[in-house]
Amino acid sequence: MARVTPLELGPPVGWPLKFRVSGPDPDKTRSLAQQFAQVLGSDAAVRNINYDWNEPAKVIKVDVDQDRARALGISSQQLSETINAVLSGSKITQMRDDTYLVDIVARAVDSERASIDTLRGLTISASGGRRVPLEQVAKLSYQTEPPLIWRRGRLPTVTVQAGVAPGENATTVSKRLASPIATFEAQLPARYSVEQGGVIEDSAKAQASIFVVFPLMLFIMATVLMIQLMSFQRLVLVLLTAPLALIGVAGALLLSGAPMGFVAILGVMSLIGMVIRNSVILIAQIDQHIAAGEEPWAAVISATTHRLRPILLTAAAAILGMIPIAPTVFWGPMAYAVMGGLLVATVLTLVFLPTLYVTWFGIKAPVESAPAAEPTAAAAEPQPLAA
Repeated sequence: MARVTPLELGPPVGWPLKFRVSGPDPDKTRSLAQQFAQVLGSDAAVRNINYDWNEPAKVIKVDVDQDRARALGISSQQLSETINAVLSGSKITQMRDDTYLVDIVARAVDSERASIDTLRGLTISASGGRRVPLEQVAKLSYQTEPPLIWRRGRLPTVTVQAGVAPGENATTVSKRLASPIATFEAQLPARYSVEQGGVIEDSAKAQASIFVVFPLMLFIMATVLMIQLMSFQRLVLVLLTAPLALIGVAGALLLSGAPMGFVAILGVMSLIGMVIRNSVILIAQIDQHIAAGEEPWAAVISATTHRLRPILLTAAAAILGMIPIAPTVFWGPMAYAVMGGLLVATVLTLVFLPTLYVTWFGIKAPVESAPAAEPTAAAAEPQPLAA
């Protein structure tokens, strides 16, 4: 099986689609793996289905009569060494080639190694200096068996692996096959199972390594924000603006066609910090205006107007800085996630956060009082005093 593929980024995975069929019996496991390959082949996007081991190889089975061999003083190790010397050969010396040492192996010629009759007539040294034909102490026959058996958890495991058509994603194809695979698993005998591997398994491992420290990251972030804001209510306001970035992330990845994988998740995590920073800056500016004696409604409007240009400029700098790595294969999903998420979150933060602040703290718009009525001409004229 020959396969040409671009150089993999990160740990080598090989075939994008991999499914491990495990069971106690190697032959039964091979048969189930072949049936599972038919399930994979039902999707038109699956290409080049193959196995890590499945095809049996022709072998020569040597059934030794241990009683007769012991009577002649021949051990199983001696039989094995003699047969291997004829078939595989044995190293007799080495030859130096420049700076390299090359092994010189002696073995039988091809015509003799290809015939089982040659092995039957092979003589073995017995006790007392006698020479005994091999067929007197062992029976030789042709059989087929797997040349290699991979085991996982001490169970024989056949990995059914395949590629995907150009333009297709392994995760998308796997989701389409979820229902047929579940049906196949429901029909498996006891102690037989199917596990998913490939890029999906490696991506899950990478994401799990991030999510392990995610609670600690949130705790430290909340602690730092609490020290900065000194208010639980303002802390909640800041955290409510973070999900706004997901709107832009989903739109950017959808338009660019980039996958939502490990690298994109790294971009989302860094994006959360950028959005929260803008929210902290805006809330701090509002509080400064109110502390200076400004009326709360006017303070929210003036603070938002005052911080509009710095927030937009910093967001634009971050977005423009991601453009050079956006076309790359590895960092592209992270760049698109940061650009789309930061663009949408910045605009929504400047609108959503002031509105939420006003609603949360019950700030009312000032009511303009009606102008006082001007005095009439008659009332303005002085009245003459009575005599």
